[in-house]
Order: sequence, then C-alpha cells, then structure tokens
Amino acid sequence: MMENNNKEKVVLDEIIANKIYLIRGQKVMLDRDLAELYGVETKRLKEQVRRNIERFPEQYMFEMNDQEFSDWRSHFATSNEDKQGLRYAPFCFTEHGILQLSNVLKSQKAIKVSFLIIDVFVKLRDTLANQTELWLQVEKIKGKLGSQDKNIELIFQYLEELSLKIIAPNESSPRKGIGYKPENL
Repeated sequence: MMENNNKEKVVLDEIIANKIYLIRGQKVMLDRDLAELYGVETKRLKEQVRRNIERFPEQYMFEMNDQEFSDWRSHFATSNEDKQGLRYAPFCFTEHGILQLSNVLKSQKAIKVSFLIIDVFVKLRDTLANQTELWLQVEKIKGKLGSQDKNIELIFQYLEELSLKIIAPNESSPRKGIGYKPENL
C-alpha cells in the first residue's frame, strides 16, 4: 500500500514539474495549469486573483506581455485542445505567488496541492544546486588537467633538448681521446 502511494507521489511530482516553465528568467506555473490542479475553472481563479490583486506583486505573479503570449500561442499551434484558455494572456505565478493563491482560493484541495507544488519547486532548486556543485568540480578538474598538460609539454621539451645533446654533442670543442696512444704514430 505504501509503495503505491510513493508511485502516485512520483507521478504527481512529474506532472507538476512538467507544468513549470521558465518565463522572464523565473520558474512559473500558468493560471490554467494551476486551475486544473486545484480543480477550479481558470476564469474563477483569475477572478479571485483580481479581487485580491494586492496579494500578488510583480515578483509573485505577472501577466504575459504581447510578445510572450504570441510566442506561447505559436508553440501550441498544432493542438486545438492546448489552445483552450489561450485566448487571453495567462497569469504566471512564481513559487510565492502559488502560496498566495492557496490563501485566496481557501479550499482544502488548494492548500494541499500548493504544498505539493512548493515541494516540487524545492526539489528543482536542490537539483539545480547539486548540478552547479558538480559543474564547479568539473571545472576545477579541467583547470588541474590544463596545468598538467603544460607540465607534460615542458617535460617533453626538456627530453628533446637532452636527447639532442646526447645524440649530437656540441662539436665546437673536440673530444680528447681515451686509451693508449703509441708515441711513434
């Protein structure tokens, strides 16, 4: 029974993660996706936000501008079902805006779903932090390897100079002969 709940949680987390978009450099969810998760109509969700607009400053919620909306609509040009709710520019809610939205909607389902969504946002943030740490470690290793390459090149250069001295010694000074020299020669 517990394993089944874990599978459902993973599937729900994946559904939520697939509804998080990067717009204006922020991770956001759209009003229609949130309305679907909360079990309300998008129109009703927007009405509640407009009635409580003071709870949603720009860093919590914003409406797509004309260019963003145009780009968004062209992204879904092939599916009529995906166009539903795209007649008007959607509201984009940040993590904090989603928390405020659960306060505005005031249903138990909205509160529970908001907690699930926030958990997914936190997991995404943790994943990004771990990837950043990994990237920094890779860059550190690359730096070490780069300096090792220079050291190896220097060693080969010294070896080449040494081999030239051994194979072709400096012929400017004649070598003194070794061994017995007869005096009569």
